[in-house]
Amino acid sequence: MIFEKKVIVVLPAYNAEKTLHKTYNEIPFDIVDEVILVDDNSTDETYEVAKSIGVNHVIKHEKNLGYGGNQKTCYNKALELGADIVVMLHPDYQYTPKLIHSMCYLVANDVYPVILGSRILGNGALKGGMPLYKYFFNRVLTLIQNLLMGQKLSEYHTGYRTFSSSVLRNIPFNNNSDDFVFDNQIIAQIFYEGYEVAEITCPTKYFEEASSINFKRSVTYGLGVLRTSFQYFFAKSIGVKSKIFKK
Repeated sequence: MIFEKKVIVVLPAYNAEKTLHKTYNEIPFDIVDEVILVDDNSTDETYEVAKSIGVNHVIKHEKNLGYGGNQKTCYNKALELGADIVVMLHPDYQYTPKLIHSMCYLVANDVYPVILGSRILGNGALKGGMPLYKYFFNRVLTLIQNLLMGQKLSEYHTGYRTFSSSVLRNIPFNNNSDDFVFDNQIIAQIFYEGYEVAEITCPTKYFEEASSINFKRSVTYGLGVLRTSFQYFFAKSIGVKSKIFKK
């Protein structure tokens, strides 16, 4: 706990058996109270590894629900368990768990209700091996999103996030897509409700076992990002709400 606030780390997992143990071992359990892992019907031994290393709550989907569907299960379970602070960390060791202290204390001290671990600040993405085409589209999409949403984030696409539970309780994240664009939709919902978002520089690693989507899925994701940004713009400017902004 931090200041009597319960901290829960959620791990949305898919085929993470090779990196899960290393990720789990770096979680700072001096402040983290519980860990939830949701296995999205992996084809490897992710579920068994999670059980063997002592993850507090291990949930396995009977069928693959997608990255967004996985996060929904993660957040709903964390809220059910009474979390005050929720950290979403990928178990593929692409993001370092060593930033959990910094991210959680910003939330616990009521400085910001949402913290994003940015790969772009400090050139962490390119140094860590992000493919150039992904870096290019990250920058283009982020520019467009900032213009349409009136924000100044360095990126909207990081998978490393920390939330005050009050934020998660106040946004309709269960209305979001079950696919990768969930990540973008939840940020749009956070801004729509007027919450401030902070970013912290996060080094990242790109390697064979790290999760990544292929070019075709990246294009689908990019189109979904643009759609979300225009939905936000229309909701804010003329009051036309899509379902992701309806509670």
